[in-house]
Amino acid sequence: MSDTPDSVVRTYIERHRAAFLDDLVAWLRIPSVSAQPEHADDVRRSAEWLAAKLSETGFPVAEIWPTPGAPAVFAEWPSGDPDAPTVLVYGHHDVQPAAREDGWHSDPFEPLLTDGRLYARGAADDKGQVFFHTLGVRAHLAATGRTAPAVNLKLIVEGEEESGSPHFRALVEEHAGRLAADAVIVSDTGMWSETTPTVCTGMRGVADCEVTFHGPDQDIHSGSFGGAVPNPAAVAARVVAALHDEDERVTVPGFYDGVTPLTEAERELIAELPFDEAAWLRTAKSHGTLGEAGFSTLERVWARPTAEVNGIGGGYQGPGGKTIVPASAMVKLSFRLVDGQDPDKIERAVTDWVAAQVPAGIRHEIVFGAATRPCLTPLDHPALQSVARSMSRAFDGHRIRFTREGGSGPAADLQDVLGAPVLFLGISVPSDGWHAPDEKVELELLLKGVETTAHLWGDMAETMR
Repeated sequence: MSDTPDSVVRTYIERHRAAFLDDLVAWLRIPSVSAQPEHADDVRRSAEWLAAKLSETGFPVAEIWPTPGAPAVFAEWPSGDPDAPTVLVYGHHDVQPAAREDGWHSDPFEPLLTDGRLYARGAADDKGQVFFHTLGVRAHLAATGRTAPAVNLKLIVEGEEESGSPHFRALVEEHAGRLAADAVIVSDTGMWSETTPTVCTGMRGVADCEVTFHGPDQDIHSGSFGGAVPNPAAVAARVVAALHDEDERVTVPGFYDGVTPLTEAERELIAELPFDEAAWLRTAKSHGTLGEAGFSTLERVWARPTAEVNGIGGGYQGPGGKTIVPASAMVKLSFRLVDGQDPDKIERAVTDWVAAQVPAGIRHEIVFGAATRPCLTPLDHPALQSVARSMSRAFDGHRIRFTREGGSGPAADLQDVLGAPVLFLGISVPSDGWHAPDEKVELELLLKGVETTAHLWGDMAETMR
């Protein structure tokens, strides 16, 4: 093999592969389950382990940042070049709960290496994808002869993502100066498949609420009073029925104001993906598609805002009949938001719309949870093109395609607070089983992530200088 930068990177990775995996296995053994109070010490231990390993990697700054919940880890490695751009990498070190009796074939916190795969809770989500940055930056230095990265490199690795990131935005706001960056790389995502490498360009936001409807002060006899007083369960049902029109568009006035439309180029790129709708339905355990008219299934879940009924209840739920007008009823609603939508405006619009549906004689209250903003990076953004080029080099010149994420995450807080574009770099594939028994990561793809980051810092330094 010729002594090119690419060959130097691959040789370096291969020489350090065993030690890299040994370290990752050691980290995966720490059951950093943020949702379970009995693992609070383990989450702290995970943060301490990572901070020490980042120092060992070469980061001159590696700190543990406390929060009212679980700690985050911050690291920084200045480039030394006064013109170098600054890049912030985001990930998380906490993991989902896991136990052998959940259906695992091995202990979820005793990593198993077999058949080119690493099985453990956190192998893909997200310790493996955080950790590939440690070997990647060292391979970058080996290939370039530098003693510091070509960019000012920062990492923020939170400890509460699997618990909804309740303190993350406040942490970012508190440390906004130290987290300031020209671009953010989120390594808590995946690719389309092993044979179709992709880069995610955005995530939807979310706003959710619970609406409670109060009618009589207690359950009352439907024979004596039914048909003469308003029924809160019937009102809840009417609200749910009125949420969409015949084209499955959300009827809340102003809901679509500001939505960034899909371009024809984006629609063509989405249509090129090898999407098997029948297989997708099987994964969804569903029996047919339904959604906003005029859009494909992938467009609906990636690039269009939605309203969903998450729960509805009220009145008697036991066996047999009970002829009452119930005292109360409730609905739980969630709204996935896309670029151009403001969660605060959506919450006000939904509040006004619900109030307009409620008849006299019914009192109601609406309570919203913490909202997450959407984020989107345009396809022609220079930093996004750097990610795509670097990934293509790692995948032997393979064409990199683009996707979006239908779900929501804390990445948008970084974009919102820091004012920097958010880019997604992940190598996980759907079969990795995030949050499921037997979570794993494909070792070949994990090392492709290492290789991508080894190329990325030099490319971004050139592109964003």
